Amino acid sequence: MRAASGATVLWPARVTTIMENQGEAVRGIAGCLAASLGGVAGMLTWAPYGRRGIFGGFEGESEWNVLWLGFPVMVLGGITAGIALFALLTGKWRLAFGAAALLAGLAVFGLAFDVLAGPPLCGPGC
Repeated sequence: MRAASGATVLWPARVTTIMENQGEAVRGIAGCLAASLGGVAGMLTWAPYGRRGIFGGFEGESEWNVLWLGFPVMVLGGITAGIALFALLTGKWRLAFGAAALLAGLAVFGLAFDVLAGPPLCGPGC
């Protein structure tokens, strides 16, 4: 398109680029929101185990692995689950498959190291 003075007007192409960038920005914000909500869900899921593991042992015995291993596994698991769900909803199958594989790896790690195990409910003589 040419203006009256002979200069080239880039306005229509520029609007299309801006609209595409806005769509990408909205998808990016939604993805970050999904990951954040997943992390919060992971923390809320960990909270009962953390309370019991740190404060609920026999004669004040604590199991600190619940904090040092369980908390990061649950939060990372929640973030990964949020990303996987968002990827499924947006049709990005390879990303969803990768996030699901990472989630499975975190689950195996958590089960192998028993990261949510609390302290024994009674003393050594049980």
